[in-house]
Amino acid sequence: MSNRNILMSIHGITPDELMYLQHATASLNEEQLKNFVFLYGGKRKNAQDILLFTLIGFLGFAGIQRFVLGQVAMGVIYFLTLGFCWIGTIVDLINHKSMTDEYNQRMAREAAMMVKGGF
Repeated sequence: MSNRNILMSIHGITPDELMYLQHATASLNEEQLKNFVFLYGGKRKNAQDILLFTLIGFLGFAGIQRFVLGQVAMGVIYFLTLGFCWIGTIVDLINHKSMTDEYNQRMAREAAMMVKGGF
């Protein structure tokens, strides 16, 4: 199975994400790549899920998207301030895809380092 086919087995992968992952995993052998897909697939987030969590912020539970993306301090601030009086929630609504992409790229780097290091 080629590098591209193994990466395409990740549920919900986008074309931009696939290109990033192909570059990030170019130096991995087939066994390492399988381990990478297993690790990364369990850590990555879907932009639609982040959008849904952001929309829930308008019901008074602001900041869930920040908690899900590992930004605990910002999640607490959003929760206590109703998402900066919903302004931060609106900004996150607009930027949900880029926030998810940044998180997924960070998780890809972590997974690649773990696989290369044999952790």
